[in-house]
Order: sequence, then structure tokens, then C-alpha cells
Amino acid sequence: MSKDVPYTDAQLAAFDLERSSLPRHVAIIMDGNGRWARKRGLPRIEGHRRGVGSVRAIVEEASRLGLQQLTLYCFSSENWKRPPRELSLLMHLLRQYLVEERREIHRQGLRFRVIGVISGLDPVIQQEIAATEQLTAENDGMTLCLAINYGSRQEITLAVQQLALAVRNGELDPQQISESTIASALMTSGMPDPDLVIRTASEFRISNFLLWQISYSELWVSDRHWPEFRAEDFRSALQDFRRRDRRFGGLTTE
Repeated sequence: MSKDVPYTDAQLAAFDLERSSLPRHVAIIMDGNGRWARKRGLPRIEGHRRGVGSVRAIVEEASRLGLQQLTLYCFSSENWKRPPRELSLLMHLLRQYLVEERREIHRQGLRFRVIGVISGLDPVIQQEIAATEQLTAENDGMTLCLAINYGSRQEITLAVQQLALAVRNGELDPQQISESTIASALMTSGMPDPDLVIRTASEFRISNFLLWQISYSELWVSDRHWPEFRAEDFRSALQDFRRRDRRFGGLTTE
């Protein structure tokens, strides 16, 4: 199966983008599904269903742009507080996505990854995640990472426990623990930190998402709700990213 044709430099220029200025890794907090539905007199779950269309559109666009990784915040560890019926429908949508999109993810040459406490999900969903990861493991395109049952404080806590166990077992000297040691113990080990974090629905919160990894990420907030977020909105974020002066705590020489 062939991949979708990547954008040429001329096409990127038409979008007011340059290949060299594109972020390697974009992470998105997909927000506003329920509010989008409520404004239209629809049940909340219909907003989640429509949101799947935005996922398809943005994954395809990010792949054609040639990004190294796209991470989508699908379901947080705090989302279990939602009503049981909504949780049941969300898990159904997740399983449906994994089954129905598997061939398309593979066709695009994407590598599929999931971060989060997968053991806390239904065994059937765990099997579907494993099947998609296995099918796409050898692909050389963009990494599509879904954060499912994920919370950054929980991730960091688990990493600390792992390192503490290594110290107790004499496998690690506490004085040798560095930032890279901690990063390698996180669920995102081996992944680049996000250059850009996008949040939809005009919300200015991080919501326990990749707290370690986004310490120097650029933030961009859209007033669009996730079900209406499309490729042109994504490109607007990248255009703004291109104009950012990323100093990483230093100064720019004038």
C-alpha cells in the first residue's frame, strides 16, 4: 500500500510554511467535543464521534507535512470520573477507531504508539492496541502516538518508583541520576519532546499532559472546538510557530 504524497516545498510555501521551520513533534489536547455537541442540541457522545473525523484529518495533514511525531491526548487518567454511560461509549469509539483505522494508519506508513497505563483498559482494547503497534512497527513514516489512560503526574510517579527500585537493588547510583536518566524512565522514552502544543476550545490549561516533556514547548490555543478543527487550522498553528523566537532560556543576538 502506498503512502499519501508529501507536500512539496512549493506547496509548503503556498501555505506560508518552510520545511526547515516545521516542528518535529506536535502534541494536541483535543478539547470541546461535549460543548460542540451541546451548542447543537446533540448528546455529548455525538461530539466525540464527530471528533474522530478531526483526528483523521489532522493525522493525514501532519503526515503529509512530514512531521516526525504527532501525539494526541485521547483519554486522561482523570476522565474515569465521567458518567458510566459516557465512559462506555468512549471506550466503544476507541476500539472502533483502532479496528477501522488500522489499515489506513499502515497504508500511510505511520508508526503507531500508545502511552498511558494500558493495563487499566479493557483487555479487548489492549489487544487492539497491540495489534496496531505490531502491524506498524517497521513503518518509517511519522509516529502517531495516542495518550490513553494517561496522566503526567502518574507517569512521573511511576518513573520515580522505577528509579528508586534500581537504586535499592544496587543497579543505579543516586548521584548518577540526570535529566536523561529520568527521561529514559518515562513512557515517552526515545521520543522527541514536543516543539508545539495545541489546545482547542479556547482553554488555557495543560491538564496534566506531558508536564516533563513540554517544559520548553510553544503553546497555541484555538477557539475552535475539536470536532470542527481541520487542516487549515492546524497549518495556522504551524504558521504561528514559524514566527516564534525560541530562546530556551537564552538570548537572541540582535
